[in-house]
Amino acid sequence: MTDNYARIVRENLEKLYPDLPPGLARNLPAEQMENRFRFDAFGETCEIQPGGIFLGGERQDGVFGILISLYALHANPEACVQEPFKGFKDLPNSMPYAGAFVTHTQQILTPYVERIESNQNRIIKQLKGLQAPAGTGGDFSFVVFPLPKIALCYIFYEADDDFPASVTCLYSNNAAQFLTTDALADVGEYTSKKILDLLS
Repeated sequence: MTDNYARIVRENLEKLYPDLPPGLARNLPAEQMENRFRFDAFGETCEIQPGGIFLGGERQDGVFGILISLYALHANPEACVQEPFKGFKDLPNSMPYAGAFVTHTQQILTPYVERIESNQNRIIKQLKGLQAPAGTGGDFSFVVFPLPKIALCYIFYEADDDFPASVTCLYSNNAAQFLTTDALADVGEYTSKKILDLLS
């Protein structure tokens, strides 16, 4: 499987290079250094270059590499429109991925709601986020940017006498302009995993 992932990353980079799309640096957006592009992704400094994709200086031949290469291939001039945020089920053709999304993006966080609340400032800072808009709901909430033009709004409900803890993850309004729905599901899953990695 790892070899298959590495092959997909390589093939995506071959589509991107050597004939780079015009305005790629502006559309990502990224800092361009000749044929290399640097921006923040999943809480790390990301660099796309002909020889590979790197996060925090480490080569990415797995899911992160695939997601970032797909994001580059889908780059376009449209700006991120955050609100109104959308539920995953409201994204195009989301039904085949809906069950896995609930399990791998939302429920994976529910045992850690209290710890996430204690660490939310750190999470927001690392993932280039901000407080959620007023009226978002939940006991607490925040917005993070796993990719420059894709925002995720996490809404957390603490456990009480009547209900267990729960988590809702929403997508920026036009996220589907920058990645396909199956890739957006993976963005949610791997952002949630990154949040867990950031818990002290």
